[in-house]
Amino acid sequence: MPYQTIIYRRNGPVAEIRFNRPHRLNAVVSELYAETIEALSEAANDIDVRCVVLTGEGRAFCVGADLKEHGAGTRTELEKLQYLQLGNDVCEAIYKHPKLIIAAVNGYALGAGAEMSCSADFILMKQSAQIGFPEISIGTHVGGGVTEILPRLVGLAKARELIFTGRRIDGAEAVDIGLATKVLADEEFEAGVAAFAAEIGAKAPFSMRFAKENLNNAHRDHASRLVTELDALRTCMLTEDWQEGVNAFAEKRAPVFKGR
Repeated sequence: MPYQTIIYRRNGPVAEIRFNRPHRLNAVVSELYAETIEALSEAANDIDVRCVVLTGEGRAFCVGADLKEHGAGTRTELEKLQYLQLGNDVCEAIYKHPKLIIAAVNGYALGAGAEMSCSADFILMKQSAQIGFPEISIGTHVGGGVTEILPRLVGLAKARELIFTGRRIDGAEAVDIGLATKVLADEEFEAGVAAFAAEIGAKAPFSMRFAKENLNNAHRDHASRLVTELDALRTCMLTEDWQEGVNAFAEKRAPVFKGR
C-alpha cells in the first residue's frame, strides 16, 4: 500500500523518507510516526540501501505535534498514550537503525522534528532552517531520548539552555555548538545533501554499522569498548568488503563495497 503521510523512494544506495504533510508544515500525527517506522524497516531490510535521508516536503522539516489535532480532544486516553509511544519508537528506530541516517533539515525542525533530527547520525541544515525544543515553553516535555543525546552533542550547559529557553537556532549556530554537521546555502541544499549521502553510501556497510553501534552506546566502559571494537574488527575481516578495501588500497583505487 502506498504511504499517505510520507514519501519513500530509493536512488542507488540512498533511501529517502520525506515527511509529506506540507499543508501542516509536516506536523506529526500518529499515521506519520507509524509510516516512518515502517519505511525505516523497509530501508533496514533492503541490502542495497546504505544510508537514509530524512527530510520534509515544502518549507518545513517537521514542526512537532499537530496541535490542531491535539486540541480537537477526540482521542481517548489510550490513543494519546499510543501516540506518545510512537514518538519514542520512531526516535529509537532512527537511533538504532542499522544504516546511517541523515536528517536533512530543510526548514523548521521543532519539537518532535528536532527530536528525530537529534536521533539521526548527521544533521545537515539549510541556511534558512531553524531547530528548537519548545516543549517546556508550552507545558510539555521533550522525548525521544533528547535529554541523553543532546548533552553528548552540545554539552550539558548548552543543552540546558536550548531545552529550558526553547530558543530556536539556525544552521550556522547549530554547527558551531556541535549539533549539526553542516550548514548549506538554500540554493545548494539538495545537491549538498545528495553529495554527502553519496559519500556515506559508498562506505562499507558492515564497518559503518559496527561503528554506529559503538559510537551510540555511550554507557560502555573502556574495557567493554575494547572488546566490542575488537569483535567488530574480526567480523569485518571475514567479509569480502574487507578484502576489497585491502586490494583497493594496494591498487591505489577507490574501493567498491557490496555489503558482503
